[in-house]
Amino acid sequence: MSIDYNVESLEVHQKSRGKLSICAKTPIKNMYDMSVLYTPGVAEPCRHIAKDKKLAYDLTMKHNTVAIVSDGTRVLGLGDIGPEAALPVMEGKALIMQQFADIDAFPICLDEKDPDKIVEIVKAIAPNFGAINLEDISTPKVFHIESRLTKELDIPVFHDDQHGTAVVVLAGLINAIKLTKKIKTKSHKKVAAIQIESVRIGIVGSGAAGYGIAKLLHAYGFRDMVVFDSKGALHKNRTDLVDYKKDLASFTNLSDFKGKLYEFKDAEIIISAASPGALPLETLKSMKKPNIVFALANPVSEISLEQAKELEIDIFGTGRSDYPNQINNSVCFPGFLRALLDLRITKVTDKMKIAAAEGIAASLPESQLSKDKIVPDPFEPTLVENIKKAVEKKQLMAKVRQYV
Repeated sequence: MSIDYNVESLEVHQKSRGKLSICAKTPIKNMYDMSVLYTPGVAEPCRHIAKDKKLAYDLTMKHNTVAIVSDGTRVLGLGDIGPEAALPVMEGKALIMQQFADIDAFPICLDEKDPDKIVEIVKAIAPNFGAINLEDISTPKVFHIESRLTKELDIPVFHDDQHGTAVVVLAGLINAIKLTKKIKTKSHKKVAAIQIESVRIGIVGSGAAGYGIAKLLHAYGFRDMVVFDSKGALHKNRTDLVDYKKDLASFTNLSDFKGKLYEFKDAEIIISAASPGALPLETLKSMKKPNIVFALANPVSEISLEQAKELEIDIFGTGRSDYPNQINNSVCFPGFLRALLDLRITKVTDKMKIAAAEGIAASLPESQLSKDKIVPDPFEPTLVENIKKAVEKKQLMAKVRQYV
């Protein structure tokens, strides 16, 4: 029996009138409590923070709070629907952070589309938060916003559409590739690195997700990648590329393929972050076996599960929670932001993202891997802690190298 999630969702939202509320950690039961928690007692933590701003992490909510910032210009598969219409999604992100990682996150939906003004607004509210999560902001301006905020803030800036999606894709590939035996396990690093370089990958869609995926896969060691936009393959000789696409063309498409997506043959892996119908049958039918396809458009994936079965795709993943292999950033962002907050990280790096991907992949033991289970779901009890431990280990190793 099919379930109409749309009807159910609307009913739930109407009944609860949103998904969030603010709860007190320390209730006020009498006038003594009032004097301690508010005036005059509250002046003392204020004095301490005035002398040392870092004490806000110890004396206020800052240590555990995340701002989820959006302008509503690229919401799910709905596009530019505005800040009010984006609010249910941001509430959902906050709810997930709270439930799975005990993070207090607040939706900040801005009625502002100018990237530099958004930067100034976020900088102005940053003292309240331990991290910034950029969400559902259109490309390419989100890259400008992320770049400036990363440089100008002393708290981490995480772009979930870009970084979170890329981390989960890499985690899924680590396990999918183990399963299909395209490479040996990570214990054979040199062999694995050589074989990773030879895996032919098509990345469909060059927005925030496609950009983030290509960058992180390259950082991990994949080399034979071709990225496609609506006009065809990105390559160095194209004269119509904006700056971030020029960046992609500078380290991908080493074979200098200049054709359209339907002409792209013999891929072993296809990762699409585009739109329904974006994957041509010619490309999918020409893939080498065993093959892996991640169709990440949401809420409607590029091809359906039924189509994937008809095409005999060996491992198929989507962003949907009602299909097997949910390659969705909800598997990443609660644990990754937990790590950023607890470890007092100020800048997000590729090494941290790779560590998070490895932590996610390791949360699903090899004995449990199957073609329908290559990533853990968000309810996996070890997931958040495994991501945090993996990022922490990477940080410690980086510090050790500084002194060796």
